[in-house]
Amino acid sequence: MSQAPERFLADQTAIVTGASSGLGQACAIALAARGAAVAVNYRSDADGAADTIREIEAAGGKAFPFKADISQEEDIKALFAATVETYGTVDILVANAGLQMDGAFTDLTKKDWDTVIGVNLTGAFLCMQEAVRQFRKQGMRSSRALGKIIAMSSVHDVIPWAGHVNYAASKGGLSMLMKSAAQELAAEKIRVNAIAPGAIATAINKSVWGDEEKYKELLKIMPYGRIGETRDVGEACAWMASDYADYMTGHTLVIDGGMELYPEFIGNG
Repeated sequence: MSQAPERFLADQTAIVTGASSGLGQACAIALAARGAAVAVNYRSDADGAADTIREIEAAGGKAFPFKADISQEEDIKALFAATVETYGTVDILVANAGLQMDGAFTDLTKKDWDTVIGVNLTGAFLCMQEAVRQFRKQGMRSSRALGKIIAMSSVHDVIPWAGHVNYAASKGGLSMLMKSAAQELAAEKIRVNAIAPGAIATAINKSVWGDEEKYKELLKIMPYGRIGETRDVGEACAWMASDYADYMTGHTLVIDGGMELYPEFIGNG
């Protein structure tokens, strides 16, 4: 019989952007399981957000949905205001919302470049700004840190990705955004970190992991021998938001089954 999870985030509130599916959904569920009340942000998938909330509430947690386009500053301000109005505080931000709009280098349009950078990088920046303002306003509360920010990066913040230059650039930028913010804010006891997932089984890449032959090919770059599950990231996110990780800031936690270990060099290349 499994034990109930330790509620080490009780009396704290988290905002998770892009929490209607995939990694954001897993993070929201894991944070709630540890006692946090969660604002479940979504842009268009209201049904997915409802599914996230249903699972949280079924386990005894608290959550509410909020529709906001993370690339728009006024939407972000409204998201934070609604969270404070509902739960009184914001203690944790998971800047997860992101998207891909892929294309060959010279075929990629400026619109597709701007859209991906606008959500994945600028949107994360604006959310982080608003979180810091709220942390300062409310002061120290139920944690050793004034506030906790976790940005959802990717192994492609260090691994180049042909055909996905806008996405890779956004994640490389996000990595330096996180580190620079962490350096500037550490003296205030605001912790800023990132998670860099590798291949995780989500709806967006089901055409790969759902196909036996494509899955076999994928495993060639996965030394650990399996694709990741969303809970692998969600559980890590909850830990990073807790006081167990209080001495951790400016760090990217790579969860990739070994993708960054250059598996093509197994057997001496």
